[in-house]
Amino acid sequence: MRLPLAALILAAAAPALADPVTVKSCNREVTFDAPPLAAISNDVNLTEMMLALGLTDRMVGYTGVSGWKTLDETLRAGVAELPELSAKYPSKEVLIGAGADFYFAGWNYGMKAGGEVTPETLAPFGIAVYELTESCIHIMPKARTSMEDMYADILNLGRIFGVEEKAEALVAGWQRELADYLAGLTPLAAPPRVFVYDPGEDAPFTAGRYAMPTALIEAAGGVNITDDLEKSWAEIGWEPVIERNPEVVVIVNYGDVTADQKIAFMKGNPAFAGIDAVKNDRFVVLEYVEATPGPRNIAAVRKLAAGFRAE
Repeated sequence: MRLPLAALILAAAAPALADPVTVKSCNREVTFDAPPLAAISNDVNLTEMMLALGLTDRMVGYTGVSGWKTLDETLRAGVAELPELSAKYPSKEVLIGAGADFYFAGWNYGMKAGGEVTPETLAPFGIAVYELTESCIHIMPKARTSMEDMYADILNLGRIFGVEEKAEALVAGWQRELADYLAGLTPLAAPPRVFVYDPGEDAPFTAGRYAMPTALIEAAGGVNITDDLEKSWAEIGWEPVIERNPEVVVIVNYGDVTADQKIAFMKGNPAFAGIDAVKNDRFVVLEYVEATPGPRNIAAVRKLAAGFRAE
């Protein structure tokens, strides 16, 4: 496969791997003899993982951000020199046409099981794929999601791209930051009951035990009322939400319906008047990039922990 001119120029400058590196990617083991030189990431959170590791000079672009209206100023500044190759999920032709040698994506984060773009369909074109750990539940059994899933992705990317020390320093720093912050907070009398509200008025779309918000809520000291839902994200009825009576509602903010509109819907619907979170006006807003696996999960846990303690 021919690489773009920029990738060929970078070849001399990119740090070589001392030995081939093998990482676990969902149910596969992927081996790299050298760091990728023409990477593409899908979605805002995965792209920010690449930015956190300083890998923009190894990228030829990114996909799947503007189409979901998740681009903000922080990401815009970080990817200023890179093209968005596809507003939503890329086609195989987009990735091949960009001369990619690496695709960082996930299941329902740029790939769909049985779809056109998968590790198997890209392999013949010399495009290696690393899959977002949280997303593996869509193709295999896995343990419930935790902060360790996000940390594992950073560490694996560090190994793949030959920046392992930077990855280890980032993870250790995030772990210290969270531990120090949480240790300084007033202990909670009991874990607050929390409901995650993404979109949907007739039926809400929410986070189950395999979605990142469940891990964020637990790290902040709460419990997701749908953590018994054996899915990542799923649509449910409003009845169990009312029955389980959340004390806090976490709003995921992105797309055409704003967080304020979602809050207004819940506060204005008589069916929800008895819910503690609605009665006490206890809503915490997480941006999409905070609620999905990535570097901004640290700020998300801090925001949630503070919200759980707010009067």
